[in-house]
Amino acid sequence: MTQSHPRISKAVIPAAGLGTRFLPATKATPKEMLPVVDKPAIQYVVEEAVSAGLDDVLMITGRNKRPLEDHFDRNYELESALQKKGDASRLAKVQESSDLATMHYVRQGDPKGLGHAVLCAAPHVGHEPFAVLLGDDLIDPRDPLLKRMVEVQERHGGSVIALMEVAPEQIHLYGCAAVDATEDSDVVKVHDLVEKPSASDAPSNYAIIGRYVLDPHIFDILRKTEPGRGGEIQLTDALQQLAADEKVGGPVHGVVFKGRRYDTGDRGDYLRAIVRLACEREDLGPEFRTWLRSFVAEEM
Repeated sequence: MTQSHPRISKAVIPAAGLGTRFLPATKATPKEMLPVVDKPAIQYVVEEAVSAGLDDVLMITGRNKRPLEDHFDRNYELESALQKKGDASRLAKVQESSDLATMHYVRQGDPKGLGHAVLCAAPHVGHEPFAVLLGDDLIDPRDPLLKRMVEVQERHGGSVIALMEVAPEQIHLYGCAAVDATEDSDVVKVHDLVEKPSASDAPSNYAIIGRYVLDPHIFDILRKTEPGRGGEIQLTDALQQLAADEKVGGPVHGVVFKGRRYDTGDRGDYLRAIVRLACEREDLGPEFRTWLRSFVAEEM
């Protein structure tokens, strides 16, 4: 099918959360700046957006989030020191983050939920479709989920959400989608959404994970969306309205993801993500895997 929908170029990354699950580490350091091996988690997310062709990135920040802006800005003093030392390798790593994308920032004054954070992006996004990437979900670059979602949106229009099958006893941790199959094995049509249902009330075991490609009509719905679960404006509630009425902003499709995903929003999963990624690094992996095998054999 010939592409008939606007090309997506903008990505929105909500990063205003307090990171309470990682206290006291996040008392003065944004949770998005916690390192995953040797890069902050947020850099992996920006790199994913850029690799999918979205090089205009808006970050929704909050109080005490200034280090995020500093990380993606130039640090001339550090660069000068590295240049004088002739340390070209570390200089390239420092400059990499500032050269990744065109970065923009806006503050979410009140923590009113993910839906409200997305609504803060309306003046920047305008009337274009756009992507939303949550920083707690790191997607392995070898499994290009966002790129596939953009392809589906450009083909069908409307909005596209990322879905992953989870065990029934875990579905209460996620938004959940009721779906119908399509001609593409990895694409489903979404006709209903429920935020964090109990296992008995869940319409499926398809959980929404932290990637969205949204039609700009979502902003009109979010402006009218009342606080839902947790007293917050839920993005899932607004998407449910889009799924229920295609005339508002087109259909809602889901891309079923079966690749590698690293959840850094939970302390245990954060540690597992570091171990997995460190094991796969060419510079760290061989020595680290040897140590890990020895540690497990001796201590476990």
